[in-house]
Amino acid sequence: MAVKNQNQLNGEIRDREIRVISATGEMLGVMSPRDALRMAADEGLDLVKISPNAVPPVCKIMDYGKFKFEQAKKEKENRRNQKIVELKEVQLSMTIDVGDINVKAKQATKFLEAGNKVKVSIRLRGRQMAHANLGKDVIMNFCEMLKDCAVIEKPLNMEGRNLILILGPIKK
Repeated sequence: MAVKNQNQLNGEIRDREIRVISATGEMLGVMSPRDALRMAADEGLDLVKISPNAVPPVCKIMDYGKFKFEQAKKEKENRRNQKIVELKEVQLSMTIDVGDINVKAKQATKFLEAGNKVKVSIRLRGRQMAHANLGKDVIMNFCEMLKDCAVIEKPLNMEGRNLILILGPIKK
């Protein structure tokens, strides 16, 4: 059974008394739904319950089709303005050289400036597990290079054989 998320209108309103607002926004007062429905029909409009939890419930006389169209337009606009933050990954190694780490830092800076989060990871292989502290040093040096455009969102931790740290862009 689907939950109704739309407003009750016209004959669906079964309350004993309702507070009515006219199409112009003028408060008409508390009355029976039958009287309010008659007023709406005289104007050729619908009676729509806009605040069902109020005591008494608030209903408005309006053109329901136009109201639904405006709501759909607002939702579409909100979806268009929403920014989706992606999680980009930069993989380092324990034996990475200065030139390579500079290239990775430049790439991570691009991701952060675009508003995305960056996951910095090092996969420890074989005997590197015994020297995890060297990997931590590499990641912390990498973070130090990005300190002017990034903030640590999730601190450095070990997940299996991986060292992982998540950086986020600095809020402006």
